[in-house]
Amino acid sequence: MQGKIIRGVAGFYYVNVEGCGVYECKAKGIFRNRKIKPLPGDDVKVTVLDKEAMTGNIEDIMDRRSELIRPAVANADQAVIVFAMSWPEPNFNLLDRFLVLMHRQQMETVICFNKKDQIEERVQKEFLRIYEKSGCRVLMVSAKKGDGIGELAAQLKGRVTVLAGPSGVGKSTILNALYPQANMQTGNISEKIRRGKHTTRHSELFYVGGGTYLFDTPGFSSLYLDEMEKEELKDCYAEFGDYAGECRYLSCLHDKEPSCAVKNAVLEGKISRERYENYVLLFHELKNRKRY
Repeated sequence: MQGKIIRGVAGFYYVNVEGCGVYECKAKGIFRNRKIKPLPGDDVKVTVLDKEAMTGNIEDIMDRRSELIRPAVANADQAVIVFAMSWPEPNFNLLDRFLVLMHRQQMETVICFNKKDQIEERVQKEFLRIYEKSGCRVLMVSAKKGDGIGELAAQLKGRVTVLAGPSGVGKSTILNALYPQANMQTGNISEKIRRGKHTTRHSELFYVGGGTYLFDTPGFSSLYLDEMEKEELKDCYAEFGDYAGECRYLSCLHDKEPSCAVKNAVLEGKISRERYENYVLLFHELKNRKRY
């Protein structure tokens, strides 16, 4: 049979086979020899060991369309990064770090600001101003009241989407608004593996129907830009691309160089000052990073 891994815990992989249910599987040792680790989202071939107990072995992993390192998932089409507009106050530096990581992993990204019901419309417009030229679609929702959930659902339809964001931003509320059966599915798997719900720090995949899948991933409070050179950072800011070739120096890094078109655009209000200031902070973090 062929199915999709929806969760991996302690060496067990839970594979959803459409029309049959979820099988608890072990991966054959051949994958260790090939240095391949099964990931949530992998399409796999399964040999059934016990049909009644719904157990089996993963015999093969199909070719991946995409692979994310953080979060570690396979075959995602897009990422929706969720931040609260209030309570907790959004950390734009953390958001920009995530956008940089997704850009480097060549993943289409949507920014979803939740809890719009808690702030004034003028503040919502300010959030949009900061990220409207980031190259990402920006959505504003209130998961608690259902406002904007329909628009978000349309963005997800027929695609495999990673939901990610810090703890406390309402990601689980959004997931349940989009897919009310999520708690039931999590509970069923938790009962099988005798663990409490959400006690593991693993990504989990939910099948919504019609080719739509949602990854629920652990919350994060910090992100580090490893294995990246400072010269690469500017390419992760879409709004800088409009000024490519206009700086005095072709190798301009938009930091302290004179006659920098990007810095002039910031002064003229054409590029978000908040985004640029985060760029400078990240640039110097990479520049001053210790190498061992």
